[in-house]
Amino acid sequence: MNKIHQGHALNILKTFPDASVNMCITSPPYWGLRDYKTDSVKWDDGWLGELGTESDVNAYINHLCDIFDEVKRVLKDDGTCWVNIGDTYHNKNLCLIPFCFALEMSNRGWIVRNVIIWQKPNATPQSAKDRFTVDFEYLLFFSKNKKYYFEQQFEPFQNSTLQRGKRKFSENKSHFYQGYGRLQQQKFHQKVLNESLPGRNMRTVWNIPTKSYHGAHFAVFPPDLIEIPVKSGCPKDGIVLDPFIGSGTTAIVANKLNRRWLGIELNSEYIKLAEHRISQNT
Repeated sequence: MNKIHQGHALNILKTFPDASVNMCITSPPYWGLRDYKTDSVKWDDGWLGELGTESDVNAYINHLCDIFDEVKRVLKDDGTCWVNIGDTYHNKNLCLIPFCFALEMSNRGWIVRNVIIWQKPNATPQSAKDRFTVDFEYLLFFSKNKKYYFEQQFEPFQNSTLQRGKRKFSENKSHFYQGYGRLQQQKFHQKVLNESLPGRNMRTVWNIPTKSYHGAHFAVFPPDLIEIPVKSGCPKDGIVLDPFIGSGTTAIVANKLNRRWLGIELNSEYIKLAEHRISQNT
Protein backbone atom coordinates (compact mmCIF):
# COMPACT_ATOMS: atom_id res chain seq x y z
CA MET A 1 0.00 0.00 0.00
CA ASN A 2 1.14 3.62 -0.66
CA LYS A 3 3.48 2.31 -3.33
CA ILE A 4 4.25 2.94 -7.00
CA HIS A 5 4.49 -0.25 -9.04
CA GLN A 6 6.71 0.04 -12.10
CA GLY A 7 5.46 -1.61 -15.25
CA HIS A 8 2.76 -1.73 -17.90
CA ALA A 9 -0.58 -0.74 -16.33
CA LEU A 10 -2.45 -3.66 -17.90
CA ASN A 11 0.05 -6.24 -16.64
CA ILE A 12 0.35 -4.77 -13.14
CA LEU A 13 -3.42 -4.47 -12.72
CA LYS A 14 -3.83 -8.16 -13.54
CA THR A 15 -1.86 -8.95 -10.38
CA PHE A 16 -4.23 -6.97 -8.12
CA PRO A 17 -7.08 -8.82 -6.36
CA ASP A 18 -10.74 -8.30 -7.24
CA ALA A 19 -12.68 -5.53 -5.48
CA SER A 20 -9.61 -4.22 -3.66
CA VAL A 21 -9.73 -0.43 -4.24
CA ASN A 22 -12.40 2.20 -3.61
CA MET A 23 -11.85 4.54 -6.52
CA CYS A 24 -9.63 5.29 -9.49
CA ILE A 25 -8.54 8.69 -10.72
CA THR A 26 -6.01 9.09 -13.49
CA SER A 27 -4.85 10.91 -16.60
CA PRO A 28 -3.70 8.40 -19.23
CA PRO A 29 -1.27 9.31 -22.03
CA TYR A 30 -3.05 11.30 -24.72
CA TRP A 31 -3.14 9.96 -28.24
CA GLY A 32 -0.52 11.25 -30.65
CA LEU A 33 0.70 14.12 -28.47
CA ARG A 34 3.87 12.85 -26.80
CA ASP A 35 6.37 10.01 -26.95
CA TYR A 36 7.07 9.11 -23.33
CA LYS A 37 10.30 7.27 -24.27
CA THR A 38 9.36 4.04 -22.55
CA ASP A 39 9.89 0.49 -23.74
CA SER A 40 7.33 -0.89 -26.16
CA VAL A 41 4.89 -3.36 -24.63
CA LYS A 42 2.92 -6.16 -26.24
CA TRP A 43 -0.85 -5.80 -26.03
CA ASP A 44 -3.48 -8.51 -25.94
CA ASP A 45 -4.32 -7.82 -29.60
CA GLY A 46 -0.69 -8.48 -30.58
CA TRP A 47 0.29 -4.84 -31.18
CA LEU A 48 3.73 -3.85 -29.91
CA GLY A 49 4.13 -0.24 -28.85
CA GLU A 50 3.55 2.49 -26.31
CA LEU A 51 0.03 3.61 -25.33
CA GLY A 52 -0.78 6.80 -27.23
CA THR A 53 1.46 6.05 -30.22
CA GLU A 54 -1.04 3.85 -32.08
CA SER A 55 -1.50 4.80 -35.73
CA ASP A 56 -5.27 4.60 -35.35
CA VAL A 57 -7.32 6.38 -32.68
CA ASN A 58 -9.72 3.46 -32.39
CA ALA A 59 -6.83 1.16 -31.47
CA TYR A 60 -5.81 3.66 -28.79
CA ILE A 61 -9.32 3.72 -27.33
CA ASN A 62 -9.52 -0.07 -27.33
CA HIS A 63 -6.15 -0.36 -25.57
CA LEU A 64 -7.22 2.24 -23.03
CA CYS A 65 -10.50 0.44 -22.35
CA ASP A 66 -8.65 -2.87 -21.98
CA ILE A 67 -6.82 -1.25 -19.07
CA PHE A 68 -10.06 0.06 -17.59
CA ASP A 69 -11.60 -3.41 -17.85
CA GLU A 70 -8.99 -4.39 -15.27
CA VAL A 71 -9.66 -1.23 -13.26
CA LYS A 72 -13.33 -2.22 -13.15
CA ARG A 73 -12.41 -5.65 -11.83
CA VAL A 74 -10.24 -4.31 -8.99
CA LEU A 75 -12.78 -1.66 -7.96
CA LYS A 76 -15.14 -2.45 -5.12
CA ASP A 77 -18.79 -2.80 -6.14
CA ASP A 78 -19.53 0.75 -4.95
CA GLY A 79 -16.42 2.16 -6.65
CA THR A 80 -16.07 5.07 -9.07
CA CYS A 81 -13.57 5.95 -11.78
CA TRP A 82 -12.52 9.45 -12.87
CA VAL A 83 -10.54 9.92 -16.08
CA ASN A 84 -8.96 13.16 -17.28
CA ILE A 85 -8.61 12.79 -21.02
CA GLY A 86 -7.79 15.34 -23.68
CA ASP A 87 -8.72 15.66 -27.32
CA THR A 88 -6.54 16.30 -30.34
CA TYR A 89 -6.70 17.17 -34.03
CA HIS A 90 -5.78 14.83 -36.87
CA ASN A 91 -5.72 16.15 -40.43
CA LYS A 92 -7.49 19.31 -39.18
CA ASN A 93 -10.31 17.20 -37.74
CA LEU A 94 -11.11 17.18 -34.02
CA CYS A 95 -11.04 13.50 -33.04
CA LEU A 96 -13.63 13.67 -30.21
CA ILE A 97 -11.58 11.14 -28.26
CA PRO A 98 -13.24 11.76 -24.86
CA PHE A 99 -16.67 11.00 -26.29
CA CYS A 100 -15.52 7.93 -28.22
CA PHE A 101 -13.80 6.72 -25.05
CA ALA A 102 -16.91 7.31 -22.91
CA LEU A 103 -19.10 5.43 -25.39
CA GLU A 104 -16.74 2.46 -25.44
CA MET A 105 -16.56 2.47 -21.64
CA SER A 106 -20.36 2.40 -21.57
CA ASN A 107 -20.35 -0.50 -24.04
CA ARG A 108 -18.06 -2.37 -21.64
CA GLY A 109 -20.41 -1.97 -18.70
CA TRP A 110 -19.37 1.29 -17.07
CA ILE A 111 -22.04 3.82 -16.11
CA VAL A 112 -21.29 7.36 -17.30
CA ARG A 113 -22.32 9.77 -14.52
CA ASN A 114 -20.89 13.15 -15.51
CA VAL A 115 -18.83 14.93 -18.12
CA ILE A 116 -16.90 17.55 -16.14
CA ILE A 117 -15.24 20.48 -17.87
CA TRP A 118 -11.83 21.39 -16.50
CA GLN A 119 -11.57 25.03 -17.55
CA LYS A 120 -8.00 26.39 -17.47
CA PRO A 121 -7.77 30.14 -16.78
CA ASN A 122 -4.04 30.02 -17.61
CA ALA A 123 -4.28 27.80 -20.68
CA THR A 124 -1.26 27.72 -22.99
CA PRO A 125 -1.71 29.96 -26.06
CA GLN A 126 -2.14 28.09 -29.33
CA SER A 127 -0.83 29.03 -32.76
CA ALA A 128 -3.98 28.17 -34.73
CA LYS A 129 -5.47 31.12 -36.62
CA ASP A 130 -8.52 29.37 -38.09
CA ARG A 131 -10.24 28.19 -34.90
CA PHE A 132 -10.68 29.22 -31.28
CA THR A 133 -8.11 28.47 -28.60
CA VAL A 134 -9.02 25.39 -26.57
CA ASP A 135 -8.85 26.22 -22.86
CA PHE A 136 -10.41 23.14 -21.27
CA GLU A 137 -10.14 19.39 -20.91
CA TYR A 138 -12.60 16.72 -19.84
CA LEU A 139 -12.84 14.80 -16.59
CA LEU A 140 -15.15 11.83 -17.10
CA PHE A 141 -16.89 10.37 -14.06
CA PHE A 142 -17.91 6.69 -14.23
CA SER A 143 -19.36 4.27 -11.69
CA LYS A 144 -19.04 0.50 -11.63
CA ASN A 145 -22.68 0.00 -10.60
CA LYS A 146 -25.85 2.05 -10.28
CA LYS A 147 -25.38 2.34 -6.53
CA TYR A 148 -22.00 3.67 -5.51
CA TYR A 149 -20.22 5.64 -2.81
CA PHE A 150 -20.52 9.40 -3.35
CA GLU A 151 -20.03 12.18 -0.83
CA GLN A 152 -21.80 15.27 -2.15
CA GLN A 153 -19.58 18.33 -2.58
CA PHE A 154 -20.76 21.93 -2.33
CA GLU A 155 -19.74 25.31 -3.67
CA PRO A 156 -20.71 28.79 -2.41
CA PHE A 157 -24.07 30.23 -3.41
CA GLN A 158 -23.99 32.93 -6.05
CA ASN A 159 -24.83 36.44 -4.84
CA SER A 160 -27.96 36.46 -6.98
CA THR A 161 -29.18 33.34 -5.17
CA LEU A 162 -28.57 34.95 -1.81
CA GLN A 163 -30.62 37.96 -2.87
CA ARG A 164 -33.67 36.26 -4.29
CA GLY A 165 -33.63 32.69 -2.92
CA LYS A 166 -36.80 30.65 -2.87
CA ARG A 167 -36.48 29.66 0.78
CA LYS A 168 -36.64 32.12 3.63
CA PHE A 169 -35.62 31.13 7.10
CA SER A 170 -36.59 32.53 10.45
CA GLU A 171 -33.73 33.93 12.50
CA ASN A 172 -33.91 31.11 15.03
CA LYS A 173 -33.93 28.50 12.21
CA SER A 174 -36.92 26.78 13.81
CA HIS A 175 -38.80 26.58 10.52
CA PHE A 176 -38.69 27.51 6.85
CA TYR A 177 -41.25 27.84 4.12
CA GLN A 178 -41.36 28.09 0.34
CA GLY A 179 -41.57 31.57 -1.05
CA TYR A 180 -39.95 34.35 -3.03
CA GLY A 181 -38.30 37.56 -2.08
CA ARG A 182 -35.14 38.83 -0.54
CA LEU A 183 -33.48 36.52 1.91
CA GLN A 184 -32.88 39.47 4.21
CA GLN A 185 -36.61 39.75 4.82
CA GLN A 186 -38.21 38.51 8.06
CA LYS A 187 -35.06 39.13 10.10
CA PHE A 188 -33.01 36.78 7.95
CA HIS A 189 -29.25 37.08 8.42
CA GLN A 190 -26.45 35.84 6.22
CA LYS A 191 -25.07 34.04 9.26
CA VAL A 192 -28.19 31.89 9.38
CA LEU A 193 -27.78 30.83 5.75
CA ASN A 194 -24.13 29.96 6.23
CA GLU A 195 -24.95 27.82 9.25
CA SER A 196 -28.02 26.18 7.72
CA LEU A 197 -26.92 25.42 4.18
CA PRO A 198 -23.47 24.17 3.10
CA GLY A 199 -23.82 25.75 -0.34
CA ARG A 200 -25.17 24.51 -3.64
CA ASN A 201 -24.34 21.18 -5.25
CA MET A 202 -21.13 21.55 -7.27
CA ARG A 203 -21.56 22.28 -10.96
CA THR A 204 -19.71 20.49 -13.75
CA VAL A 205 -17.48 23.34 -14.92
CA TRP A 206 -14.41 23.56 -12.68
CA ASN A 207 -12.11 26.55 -13.07
CA ILE A 208 -8.70 25.23 -12.00
CA PRO A 209 -5.32 26.61 -13.15
CA THR A 210 -2.69 24.25 -14.49
CA LYS A 211 0.34 23.69 -12.28
CA SER A 212 4.01 23.45 -13.18
CA TYR A 213 6.78 21.81 -11.21
CA HIS A 214 10.41 22.84 -11.48
CA GLY A 215 11.59 19.24 -11.74
CA ALA A 216 9.34 18.41 -14.69
CA HIS A 217 9.24 19.62 -18.26
CA PHE A 218 5.46 19.36 -18.39
CA ALA A 219 2.40 20.54 -16.48
CA VAL A 220 1.53 18.25 -13.57
CA PHE A 221 -1.93 17.18 -12.46
CA PRO A 222 -3.37 20.12 -10.43
CA PRO A 223 -4.06 18.93 -6.86
CA ASP A 224 -7.47 20.65 -6.83
CA LEU A 225 -8.57 18.58 -9.82
CA ILE A 226 -7.86 15.42 -7.83
CA GLU A 227 -9.00 16.58 -4.41
CA ILE A 228 -12.67 17.04 -5.32
CA PRO A 229 -13.11 13.52 -6.79
CA VAL A 230 -11.18 11.90 -3.92
CA LYS A 231 -13.41 13.62 -1.36
CA SER A 232 -16.45 12.56 -3.39
CA GLY A 233 -15.54 9.01 -4.30
CA CYS A 234 -13.30 7.58 -1.58
CA PRO A 235 -14.22 7.11 2.08
CA LYS A 236 -11.64 8.03 4.70
CA ASP A 237 -9.00 5.32 4.97
CA GLY A 238 -10.16 4.01 1.58
CA ILE A 239 -7.80 3.21 -1.30
CA VAL A 240 -7.25 5.44 -4.35
CA LEU A 241 -5.80 3.88 -7.50
CA ASP A 242 -3.92 5.77 -10.22
CA PRO A 243 -2.70 3.44 -13.00
CA PHE A 244 -0.84 6.31 -14.73
CA ILE A 245 0.49 8.08 -11.66
CA GLY A 246 3.11 10.14 -13.50
CA SER A 247 4.55 12.81 -11.22
CA GLY A 248 2.68 11.53 -8.16
CA THR A 249 0.06 14.21 -7.51
CA THR A 250 -2.65 11.63 -6.80
CA ALA A 251 -0.52 10.13 -4.03
CA ILE A 252 0.19 13.58 -2.56
CA VAL A 253 -3.52 14.42 -2.44
CA ALA A 254 -4.45 11.01 -1.04
CA ASN A 255 -1.91 11.41 1.77
CA LYS A 256 -3.25 14.88 2.54
CA LEU A 257 -6.82 13.55 2.77
CA ASN A 258 -5.90 10.48 4.84
CA ARG A 259 -6.58 8.00 2.08
CA ARG A 260 -4.35 5.13 1.08
CA TRP A 261 -3.18 4.85 -2.52
CA LEU A 262 -1.70 2.61 -5.19
CA GLY A 263 0.12 3.87 -8.25
CA ILE A 264 1.40 2.35 -11.48
CA GLU A 265 3.97 3.97 -13.77
CA LEU A 266 6.02 2.64 -16.68
CA ASN A 267 8.61 5.45 -16.87
CA SER A 268 11.39 5.11 -14.28
CA GLU A 269 12.24 8.82 -14.46
CA TYR A 270 8.65 9.73 -13.59
CA ILE A 271 8.79 7.35 -10.65
CA LYS A 272 11.90 9.10 -9.31
CA LEU A 273 10.17 12.47 -9.71
CA ALA A 274 6.98 11.19 -8.07
CA GLU A 275 8.81 9.67 -5.11
CA HIS A 276 10.73 12.91 -4.59
CA ARG A 277 7.55 14.99 -4.68
CA ILE A 278 5.73 12.60 -2.34
CA SER A 279 8.59 12.72 0.18
CA GLN A 280 8.58 16.53 0.04
CA ASN A 281 4.86 16.62 0.80
CA THR A 282 4.74 14.03 3.57
